[in-house]
Amino acid sequence: MSLVTAQNLTKRYRTGDVVIEAVRGVSFSIAPASFACFVGPSGSGKTTLLNMIGCLDPPSGGSLTVAGTDVSTLSHRAAADFRGAHLGFVFQDFNLIPVLTAYENIEYPLIMVQKWPAAKRRERVRSLLEAVGIAEQADKRPDQLSGGQKQRVAVARALVTGPQLVLADEPTANLDHDTAYRIIDLMRKLRDEYGTTFVFSTHDPKIMGEAEETFVLEDGLLRQQQAAAGDRHD
Repeated sequence: MSLVTAQNLTKRYRTGDVVIEAVRGVSFSIAPASFACFVGPSGSGKTTLLNMIGCLDPPSGGSLTVAGTDVSTLSHRAAADFRGAHLGFVFQDFNLIPVLTAYENIEYPLIMVQKWPAAKRRERVRSLLEAVGIAEQADKRPDQLSGGQKQRVAVARALVTGPQLVLADEPTANLDHDTAYRIIDLMRKLRDEYGTTFVFSTHDPKIMGEAEETFVLEDGLLRQQQAAAGDRHD
């Protein structure tokens, strides 16, 4: 059974009289608890696909099912509720709230989306601070953290609600080589521990090397789908 299934998925944007087809009839599926990535040059459609899967941008055509729900038909409000219940996000620029501490940034979705009681929030946030290795930085604000520490906070925040799927848009783009490797290894470890599916858009060879499924995009089309050597089936 697939966690994400797209059939003939399209996305068109209109700029004045010009229609831009960012995604053109793409079909694919992603299994639960997998590491998958969309790769391709700038403008290939990978971020657009991630945004559609994440219910941030509705498709123009085709069907898209995520966690058993046809998200292509959701209203704006229903899409927001679905994101809060099922999805987590990691961004290349971290997207942390500057005035909040690391602890508070991780806790924020539980207050705003899930509305968990305080004791349950504390237990969940502390366990994730430990899991991503930044318990000692819990009281620091983002401007007091390194790039790698900020991304660890972002990963913990993405996982705090227990999502089935985490979408990561170029998550290592603003990190040095060694830090990027540590972050990807951390994500794989957390995937193994929590059973969360991670889907990336990336140019990073490290992510491509770790991915079990790689979808190669060009000009809005799916040109190639590659499975990791150990995951190929004859």
